[in-house]
Amino acid sequence: MTTLKSISVFTGANKGSHPNYSHAAQSLGKALVKQDITLIYGGGNIGLMGVLADSVLNAGGRVIGVIPEFLVAKEVAHQGLTELIIVNSMHERKAKMMELSDAFIAMSGGWGTLDELFEVLTWSQLGLHHSPCGLLNIAGYFGYLLEFLEHSVAQGFLRSEHLESLLVEEKPERLLQALSNYHAPTIEKWIDRV
Repeated sequence: MTTLKSISVFTGANKGSHPNYSHAAQSLGKALVKQDITLIYGGGNIGLMGVLADSVLNAGGRVIGVIPEFLVAKEVAHQGLTELIIVNSMHERKAKMMELSDAFIAMSGGWGTLDELFEVLTWSQLGLHHSPCGLLNIAGYFGYLLEFLEHSVAQGFLRSEHLESLLVEEKPERLLQALSNYHAPTIEKWIDRV
């Protein structure tokens, strides 16, 4: 069992087209506080990012935002966080979030969310970290993505062990439990050489 003190959550700067997404962000925020887990996130006050951060703060939890300076200048930085870390670039943001986190969750979002998710999964595959990664799959949001990843396994571009290391749940509490129970797979060879 892994002790989780802080979790990075990747999610959208928009709220999406269905209220289920905001409700899930609020539920995840409350679940993090209930388990005394610090939220690490992108530092914004808009979209699902803002909903999630406000949910944690309103429940008395701790929130650390990591945001590039150019986004602060666009006035999207959340000013009520426990701590706001301002960095120079998106690359530095992801590296800092990884450094601060014991686990990673992706919720509904767009390009940025997928970028962050796939980078942290790639780092895991390369052995740069052994932290658990999960998808909070609200209302089947990631269904087509999961089908594509299964297709990648079938076509020989992704190992099934690596796909299985991505934990998928529909309820925040179940996902947090899965992340706590995670044991990183031991994979000696991840590239097939001809």
